[in-house]
Order: sequence, then C-alpha cells, then structure tokens
Amino acid sequence: MGHFLLQIPLWLYFVVSIYPLFWMISYSLKNNDEIFVTNPFGLPTHFRFENYVNAWTQFNIPRYFWNSFVVSIISTLFILLLALMFAFAVARMQWRFRSAVRTYMLVGMFMPLQVIMIPLALLVRDFHLTNTYGALIIPYIAIGLPFSTMVFYGFLVSIPREIEEAACIDGASIYRLFLGVILPLALPAIATIAIFQFLNNWNEFTLAYILISDENMKTLPLGLLFFQGSYSTDWGAMGAVMTIASLPMVLVYLLLSDQVERAMTVGSAVKG
Repeated sequence: MGHFLLQIPLWLYFVVSIYPLFWMISYSLKNNDEIFVTNPFGLPTHFRFENYVNAWTQFNIPRYFWNSFVVSIISTLFILLLALMFAFAVARMQWRFRSAVRTYMLVGMFMPLQVIMIPLALLVRDFHLTNTYGALIIPYIAIGLPFSTMVFYGFLVSIPREIEEAACIDGASIYRLFLGVILPLALPAIATIAIFQFLNNWNEFTLAYILISDENMKTLPLGLLFFQGSYSTDWGAMGAVMTIASLPMVLVYLLLSDQVERAMTVGSAVKG
C-alpha cells in the first residue's frame, strides 16, 4: 500500500503531462464545430484525417518542414562537433589560458538574446546571408555552444586519467585518443546535447522571425504563425500542422532517451 501511495503523484504527473499531447492529436481530427461547441475535450466522434491532407497539400508545410529539418540538423551537428572538441581541449589537455578561454565561452550563456538581435541582424545583412540557411545556422551554432561545452566539460572531467594514459602507452595519438576512447565514452552526453539542441533549434522562433522574410525559407514555427493568419477558420488543419511539427521532437527523444538515462549514471560507472 505504501508503494502504491508513493506512485500516485507520479501517475498524476504523467496524466497532466500526457494530456496536452492527447488533446492536440484529438484537436487535429475534429472540425470547427466539435472543437469549439459540441466536443472540445473528448475524443473525436468522427476521425477527420482529411485535416492532415488539407494541411499538407493546401499549405507550404513540406517546404517549411524541410527548412526546419536542414537548419536543425546542420546546426546541431556543428554544435556537437565544435563543443566536444573544445571541451576535450579544455578538460583533457594542458595549455596556457585554457581557464580564461573556458570562462569566455561560458559568458555566452548569460548573454540575453534581446541584446544581440540588432547587431546580429546587421551582421547577417553585411555578410549577405539574409534569407539563407546560413542566417539561422551560424547564430544557432554560436548560441548553442556555451551550454553544450559546459555539459561536455563536466562529463569529460569525470573520466579517469588512467584510461587516457593507458591509450597513450599503447601508442595512441591525440586524434586516436579523441576518436577511439573519449568519443565512445561521451556518447550519453552527446545524445543528451543532441536532443536538447535539436529541440531548441527546431522550436526557435524569434531569430527566424527577424532574419527570414522569404516565404520559401521560413521554418515551421514561423510558418505556423502565418498559417493562423491565412487559415484562421480551419482549426482542425491547424491542429494537424501542430501535430506534424511535434513528430520530429517526439521521435528524437524516443530514439535517444536511453542514452540520456545513461548520461545520468555513466560518470560514476566509469569511475568505478
């Protein structure tokens, strides 16, 4: 009985967390009458899958989806590569000013986006990157690096020096040490940062709204805003668009959730 009572708050939290997703999917399968009048909170009385067809065919969803996918994937990959290399250099190598450089990198975490929006827009214009993928990819990389390097640094510091020394005794170069020893051990942390940064980049709206004006270069969150303005009467199709926009985030988490759980315990396991 005591074990059951302890689980009650967890089940309540589960229901509260899962209901918005359930409501969004139900919302996407209803018509306007069910959404606002007859059945706003329950299951659809008739599953209207045509809402998804209308959202995909009558709106530029495929283009928005592709733009978000390209920007999110490329920026996340570069964040992982650059942050991991930087954290390895700071955590596992000895060189002058490494503490100062690490502090300089972490200062970026405390820089409000509102402070850099106007200078960033001017830089994008001066480098002729307006309405290109680079206008979003480069700022996303710069914004994501400070937090990612902090997480990787804390993870790499926890790896025992003996593993590194054993690899060097076996004749491993610095590059082989990084690729063959450190990189496999850091996979849980890489999965955690990959999820976090991909979700941030996929959902980012403010910079996309400022830096992108071309219809063919808009990302999905930006496209949803104009979908609401242009198709404000078709709320079922809008729910279908929101469901489509959420699918990549759910899939990424489901694929990498095991690695995220390992990231919570692998540090102590390696030390042991």
